[in-house]
Amino acid sequence: MEIQLQFGSLYRIGESDQRPWGTWCVIDIGDRHVVKRIVVNPGARLSLQYHNHRSEHWVAVSGSGMVEVNGMERIFQYGDTVDIPLRATHRVSCVGAKPLIFIEIQYGELLDENDIIRLGDDYDRV
Repeated sequence: MEIQLQFGSLYRIGESDQRPWGTWCVIDIGDRHVVKRIVVNPGARLSLQYHNHRSEHWVAVSGSGMVEVNGMERIFQYGDTVDIPLRATHRVSCVGAKPLIFIEIQYGELLDENDIIRLGDDYDRV
């Protein structure tokens, strides 16, 4: 199943990508939302980033991590949820011995992998 989103963005169920910190895979798409399963490897973290066109809601399903939203840090583990408002700076890291796995729900008018504004990155992608 494919859905064409505003401004020509395209996601497919099953689409995935390998990143320096782990992987992501699209598990659902719909009108103004995309759902991904994200796996962060032990000791790894995503870039410090924000989005101009989407908000996100995260649900931890396995492992243990640390999440930062607008400079505030907290533990992120099984059953925890995090809301990331539009343009909020955020990142997540895996602090346990097992991968951190969480479900990310992106919602907004424009859902596109290019809507990642990196402010800091361990892998020189800024």
